Amino acid sequence: MSRYLVTGATGMLGTDLQAALADREVTALGRGDLDVTDAAAVLDAVAGHDVIVNAAAYTKVDDAEEHEDVAYAVNATGAGNLAAAAARHGARIVQYSTDYVFDGSATEPYAEETPHAPISAYGRTKAAGERLVLEHGGDAAFVIRTAWLYGAHGPNFAKTMLRLAESKDAWSVVDDQVGQPTWTADLAAKTVELLDSDAPGGVYHGTNGGRTSWFGFARAVLEEAGLDPERITPTDSTAFVRPAPRPAFSVLGHDAWASAGLTPMRPWREALHAAASSGALSG
Repeated sequence: MSRYLVTGATGMLGTDLQAALADREVTALGRGDLDVTDAAAVLDAVAGHDVIVNAAAYTKVDDAEEHEDVAYAVNATGAGNLAAAAARHGARIVQYSTDYVFDGSATEPYAEETPHAPISAYGRTKAAGERLVLEHGGDAAFVIRTAWLYGAHGPNFAKTMLRLAESKDAWSVVDDQVGQPTWTADLAAKTVELLDSDAPGGVYHGTNGGRTSWFGFARAVLEEAGLDPERITPTDSTAFVRPAPRPAFSVLGHDAWASAGLTPMRPWREALHAAASSGALSG
């Protein structure tokens, strides 16, 4: 039986990965257990494992604009350390990446082979991480790009909307950024399915299907909670200026799943309903 190492294991995705791998032999290491920027420590941690799933990441998108070196250390150097160690020990590796490796100027879903064009420091560091993992890991490396994550085990947009609903009668959400809300439990399950298959290494897009705006996502969250979605009104990105630019279009295509003989993840609205029904949005 394969032995799995999950890094970034205490985060929102990492916690769901542990649940998805509950019937396997898993070593779960959080940020306090393993510094992925320490190549020697990573080499020791990877020893004895057959599969490395890296959910460790620097995700403070705005802070990365001023601290790109810190973000690079985790998102690029750390990912490269894990991939190099995996190759040294003959293990497969899964690296999670992001829609931020693209500039958001597209009008049709981004294909897996679309060249990188990041417009933020965070996006640059994640793109560099992709390159290092694929370079070191070769055919045994999987890069799974995801976006707009929400789940039970961490702060996220869906929970923020429900929290606002407790204190505000009305508020606005941007309607000019389009993407794919993605439930971390679905992403974790799809990751395990990918690893259990004969799928080749390479880039896959791990997002729930369809598309919506943050405004549409927010309204759907309230609907699932039995609240009035009309309390939310649309606005545009000029109302929420941030240090890091956001991609306006973050819809990812899913052709790689079909090529590997696998089905893409289910539609985002269906996943949101399942998440709400499971209690993943509460608390």
